[in-house]
Amino acid sequence: MPEIERQPGEPVGAPLDQSLLPPPNPDSLGIAAWAPAPPSAPPYGNSLWHRLAAGVVVAAVVAGAAGAGIGWSLGRAIHPPVSNAQTNPESRLQPTTPATGALDASAIAARVDPALVDIYTVVGTGQAAGTGMIITSSGEVLTNNHVIERSTKIVVTIGGGSQRYTAHMVAAVPTADIAVIQIEGVSGLPTVRVASSSTLNVGDLIVAIGNALGQGGTPSVSQGNITALDQTITASSGGTKSEQLSGMIQSDATIYPGDSGGPLLNSSAQVVGMITAGQVQGYRNSSSNVNYAIPSDTILDVVNQIRSHATNSAIRFTQDAYIGVNAQTLDAATAAQLGLNVSSGTLVRSVVSGSPAEGAGITAN
Repeated sequence: MPEIERQPGEPVGAPLDQSLLPPPNPDSLGIAAWAPAPPSAPPYGNSLWHRLAAGVVVAAVVAGAAGAGIGWSLGRAIHPPVSNAQTNPESRLQPTTPATGALDASAIAARVDPALVDIYTVVGTGQAAGTGMIITSSGEVLTNNHVIERSTKIVVTIGGGSQRYTAHMVAAVPTADIAVIQIEGVSGLPTVRVASSSTLNVGDLIVAIGNALGQGGTPSVSQGNITALDQTITASSGGTKSEQLSGMIQSDATIYPGDSGGPLLNSSAQVVGMITAGQVQGYRNSSSNVNYAIPSDTILDVVNQIRSHATNSAIRFTQDAYIGVNAQTLDAATAAQLGLNVSSGTLVRSVVSGSPAEGAGITAN
């Protein structure tokens, strides 16, 4: 299967000052490529079926990192970051009873919108956007790991409002693409209701809501059907990193970049999944009506492990540090070509303008 690389967004402009962010320009939202593993997804039209057969269907994460700086830390921060883990385990989140009935997308959105947040991040010297769901009244928010991964600042707005709040990462499980962030200085917030995904069936009506194209304000709403269950997709990044997500819910609700981390809802406005990826034909501002969501049962299991401070090597309580370099492994031939007196290590190929690396005096080569 051909490897599809993560594509950076357009530069936003001058290096950001780390101040609270307005919503980014939708054109700056990057897309990360996802390729489905060869599974059992049914055909939805001849075009898609042929691509599945050829093994080149692309499913893209619908929130991504933007900006000129794509070089990430070569390791942890020089000063080890402080863990955001809390001292005492917290109570487990329990699913509500799944409900049935006619689906009214507008009514569902009206009930759920107050418990959603628009997420804006600084990633290197660029910006990115996504969506989150408030899961505790004290401001814990569920989102995708790829929405906040490698961010150096997180800002949210609540319920389509304009007031901006700083947030920080509590913990993340990158292998499940799940993260929890904490909004700072809030209390008494409305929360989403989560139902068990075990009762879902192909053909069920669902609603998808999110921060489409990172535009903020009233969340976008789309409805559709569950088209497949227990799907597996493989996420790849630049040909060097890949992760497989299993058990995914597939639906045909229309989603956009920025919807990642948003809810997939049943007819009673209960969360049954979290939007994670969509199949797209291009990288920029592409809508998708073949998309994937993490089942709510998986989400609750991961979140409850985080809240109980479970001993699990997959859980990360610290964010990667950002340096701002593009680097490669140094080999003897490159060292000789550059006239270096070493023949192994990590070679800095370029330095992002305005980055910590530039400030520290690191230069190319």
